[in-house]
Amino acid sequence: MNLLPHETVETGLEPEYSVIWLHGLGSSGHDFVPIVPQLNLASDMAVRFIFPHAPERPVTVNAGYIMPSWYDIFSMEIEREIDQEQILLSASAIHQFIDREIQSGVKSKNIVLAGFSQGGAVAYQAALTYPHPLGGLLAMSTYFATPDLCAFSESNSTLNILVQHGLDDSVVPELLGRQAVDRLSKGGWQSRYRTYPMDHEVCAEQVQEIGAWLRERFN
Repeated sequence: MNLLPHETVETGLEPEYSVIWLHGLGSSGHDFVPIVPQLNLASDMAVRFIFPHAPERPVTVNAGYIMPSWYDIFSMEIEREIDQEQILLSASAIHQFIDREIQSGVKSKNIVLAGFSQGGAVAYQAALTYPHPLGGLLAMSTYFATPDLCAFSESNSTLNILVQHGLDDSVVPELLGRQAVDRLSKGGWQSRYRTYPMDHEVCAEQVQEIGAWLRERFN
């Protein structure tokens, strides 16, 4: 199995749970590593956090500069124009991480996908198409880029989904977060939608709620 380069943090020996967390455009898997101790997970909860690094590629909307990117973005209009093949390939790369976790003994229902911004768009695609039931999907300051491309998995038709967005997001307008929730609802998914008075970032209140949500998933 040829996995993407990644960071790993384990909160205990022989983890029973896994969180695969995807960063945003131009960032890296290091970005969300410091968040782990802030989640206030139980001391006896053994969780493996995996933070993959996106491949480096030219990004059209950033003047073609090469940077870590899950897929190319051609236009930043409200309806994003993206490289669909690349986002599908990135979702497939995340499926490989899930497969590896299952092979290591973690039950699929104990695996959560999380993603911020561009990473969240990949997390939507990866979670909703995975053939075995997952434990949850966390979508942060992102959008549902591929509702017409997803070969949706019946196994994840009742997936627990938490969507979080900044009301003042200047990169991914909050409208796109609400549109994602609407599209999920039309597809039969129920999701929890939370907003915060912030820009394109992560705030302390949000982190506390993520921790509480993970504790629910891993109960």
